[in-house]
Amino acid sequence: MSKLAYLGPQGTFCEAALRLLEPDVERLPCANVGVALDAARDGAADGAVVPLENSVEGAITQTLDELAGGRPLHITGELLLPVEFSLLVRPGTELAQIKRVITHPAAHTQCRGFIEREMPGAVVIAASSTAAAAQEVASPESPYDAAISPAIAGEYYGLDAIASNIGDRSDTVTRFIKVNRPGRLPEPTGADRTSLVAFLRDDHPGALLEMLSEFAVRGVNLTRIESRPTGDGIGRYFFHFDFEGHIADARVGEAVAGLHRLCDDLRFLGSYPRADRVPTQIKEGTTDTDFAEAAEWLGKIRAGLA
Repeated sequence: MSKLAYLGPQGTFCEAALRLLEPDVERLPCANVGVALDAARDGAADGAVVPLENSVEGAITQTLDELAGGRPLHITGELLLPVEFSLLVRPGTELAQIKRVITHPAAHTQCRGFIEREMPGAVVIAASSTAAAAQEVASPESPYDAAISPAIAGEYYGLDAIASNIGDRSDTVTRFIKVNRPGRLPEPTGADRTSLVAFLRDDHPGALLEMLSEFAVRGVNLTRIESRPTGDGIGRYFFHFDFEGHIADARVGEAVAGLHRLCDDLRFLGSYPRADRVPTQIKEGTTDTDFAEAAEWLGKIRAGLA
């Protein structure tokens, strides 16, 4: 049986995503995203499932940075998981008694309205995950009165949900990705996404525009772009790109090759089926057939046959 690492402990949204993506695998809970990805790199697990972005909070920066560095990993699948938070307490605790709350920073942001409205005097402390917060509150010696966590975490750790669905938005979604060591890519489906990380060769006016133009002139639609600091000084950044299509598509392959010419380094993160199954809209003149016919025409020109 294959094994997948994930952001633990038991009861995280990440575990829920893993169960939906790969219901029959062995699960390996890890203390943080970096440990989960290293388990995949080192062979302690066959792959990993980690969060990448949230519709309210935005990118999970630790995941972005971990994918940009270290030994390469490829994204082979993704899942969009609706997120609902509960306020979990030890049995017998009442809302008025809650003075110290523990949760993940992303959950804090997404439940800020509830906290300010229902617990205006409560202090909120950061945890490594929402399930770790529930695990902490379950201890009789815990200094915390409540955890903001998934309801399933309450079932794991014997906590009561004193309030449910407490997020400020009811339509919040987190995107999770499955990663594996580099190998055979998933086959194109017509509803694919490709991800990569680009490192600028040098900082100059129009550098970002030059990269974006490689996509635009070939009709490749970006679905996400994020800048992250390289750590080499203020103003030095690398870029995460997600875009429609598969590396096997001619327009995508040419765009990636064009970026390779421009960049100091380009890390391919994978081509994989989109979770929403939305088919790629291909601009006129950018189909594989169009590129093949253009290459054939150019070959004739170069051979003096046209």
